Amino acid sequence: MIERRNLALLSGGALLAPAIPRAQEMERREDLVQGFSRARLGRFQPAMEREVERGSFNGAVALIARNGQIVHHEAYGHQDNARRVPMTREAIFLLASMTKPLTSVAAMMLMEEGRLKITDPIRQWLPELANLKVEVRNGDRFEDVPLQRPITVQDLLRHSSGFIYANDASPSRRINAMYEQHQIEARDRQVTGDEMLRHLGTIPLAFQPGAQFFYSISTDVLGLLLERVSGQRLDRLIAERLTEPLGMRDTTWWVEPARRSRIAESIASDTQSAPMWRTYRIEEDQAGRSYLKGGAGLVGTSGDYFRFAQMVANGGTLEGRRYLSPPTVNYMLSDHMGTMGGTPAASTGPGYGFGLGFAVRRQDGLGAATGSMGDAMWAGAWGTSFTIDRAEKLVGVFMAQGPSNRGHTRMVFKNLTYGAMVESLRG
Repeated sequence: MIERRNLALLSGGALLAPAIPRAQEMERREDLVQGFSRARLGRFQPAMEREVERGSFNGAVALIARNGQIVHHEAYGHQDNARRVPMTREAIFLLASMTKPLTSVAAMMLMEEGRLKITDPIRQWLPELANLKVEVRNGDRFEDVPLQRPITVQDLLRHSSGFIYANDASPSRRINAMYEQHQIEARDRQVTGDEMLRHLGTIPLAFQPGAQFFYSISTDVLGLLLERVSGQRLDRLIAERLTEPLGMRDTTWWVEPARRSRIAESIASDTQSAPMWRTYRIEEDQAGRSYLKGGAGLVGTSGDYFRFAQMVANGGTLEGRRYLSPPTVNYMLSDHMGTMGGTPAASTGPGYGFGLGFAVRRQDGLGAATGSMGDAMWAGAWGTSFTIDRAEKLVGVFMAQGPSNRGHTRMVFKNLTYGAMVESLRG
């Protein structure tokens, strides 16, 4: 009798046993959103507070989405140096080089319409650049030699044109001085697009087109080329094709008075802020007086940029509207560097090549942060960055204004993001 009761209890216990792991599984599932741990997403708060305390930035906004669903969108710290205005998700940030992907997408939209090819020589639309030469150094002397082939639209998109930015990374002090003398980057005064191109056509390239990757004014030149191909100012071209239909209401080249209270300030102690402000005249409409830079100059919010990045992640579509075809997106997010020299590592860390407007991850093991083969990203000099990981169906956007610490903080964001992803689609 006792044995039967024990057997019954044992039997009942055996029936109940599987319910315990199922309950734990249900509880665990409730703690996840799109494969992200809510508890691990909570690590953002103390991590961002530490960055504020160490002086990386005044505040920041982090946005993470998976399968098109936002799983984390929070603001941290303050918007201003006085630390009186809390940071909000609606804060406006200077996007700097995160302008480049929009200009690049606009170029590919025109390509899909048959209005240009990426193999086209740029002199077809920019005759001011028809007689460029390349600087060659022979000992202490310089010689300017003919181009071995013309600069193409692809060279502008992947930064293999031979143009430079006039900064400490430039390979030529001589070319730097020419850029500054002629205000090629319009740092100290307003320069029209025609004027810029006229002067640029007299300055030698730093290397032969297609010889190597070198981050440069190439996308600024691309923006001027798109104006001539389309017959529109660059701001109207980008607005009509991308920002307006995507609902990116705060993404513009200038900020009218009603929105200026939402601009996030760069930390006052950042030594890079003052010289960078020379090139950002966001409080007045520059069109007609100075050229709009296809490679920098836009401002925007985290929510705005998410909509653009999600469209790219979706293969060129968002909310039923198509902007690019999937094959074109795949082409843009493929590595176009091949065996050429140079590397975009200053913005990405190691392990990345470059596509058409986006850095593209070549190898997992060499990356400075977690990611997936083929993930795409770019960043802005003020401290903004984004990543598109199509293997994980992930989009991440990070907004801050701390130029001197941007390499550090964009890696912190990626580490926090992937550290909170507890269910991988890659296995």
